[in-house]
Amino acid sequence: MEEEDSSGGAEALQLSVDRSSPVPLYFQLSQQLEAAIEQGRLAPGSLLGNEIELAGRLGLSRPTVRQAISSLVDKGLLVRRRGVGTQVVHSQVKRPLELSSLYDDLEAAGQRPATQVLRNTTELATAEVAAALGLSEGAEVVLIERLRLAHGEPMAHLRNHLPVGLLKLDSAELEDTGLYRLMRAAGITLHSARQAVGARAATAEEGEQLGEPEGAPLLTMERTTYDDTGRAVEFGSHTYRASRYAFEFQLLVRP
Repeated sequence: MEEEDSSGGAEALQLSVDRSSPVPLYFQLSQQLEAAIEQGRLAPGSLLGNEIELAGRLGLSRPTVRQAISSLVDKGLLVRRRGVGTQVVHSQVKRPLELSSLYDDLEAAGQRPATQVLRNTTELATAEVAAALGLSEGAEVVLIERLRLAHGEPMAHLRNHLPVGLLKLDSAELEDTGLYRLMRAAGITLHSARQAVGARAATAEEGEQLGEPEGAPLLTMERTTYDDTGRAVEFGSHTYRASRYAFEFQLLVRP
């Protein structure tokens, strides 16, 4: 076991590699750096130094350090800057699959969420929206379309449909907080939801909105939320940057 202190911006990290382990050294290093980023011990903007400095501090070969860093650069967690070194960009948000809002999850993860309201209007329900909300096709519904950001960077594109008259939604309030918080403040008790998660390639328009190239992988999520009376109160159709976002599942063995 070899252990060294590596200075990552404001904090010193205790990094270690176990040469007797079958796990490749580069992977051991990359996992520790990724955990430090996710836990906030390496904040956005922190500098790791260049590969030669890291290799010297850890007693590793430069190719090993380069491979570890490259794996995190590919994930979008680190960036190489000429004349500066390797810098933390951001952590990937890992969201548990539970009935919570993206705004609350980002805030809890220390991601400084922000929102741009693109549309706050009414429209006629498509067959898909009508079926989700238990309405007739062509019925009037509220449409809220937003861009959710974290640390100033686009994270997700959100489309939500709600029954007309459920609650008044002010665009300024939607930019200050999450939709679910506003619903709860209006006395709506969110009880359960049905959700489907998928993936597809970004269109040119989606790529431009989310800061990704056309064809980049996107995570998709569709959710119908019900209140404590069993009434459908919201149908969401969202897309997320796969480079910045992941869903987490907890699986239990059926007794």
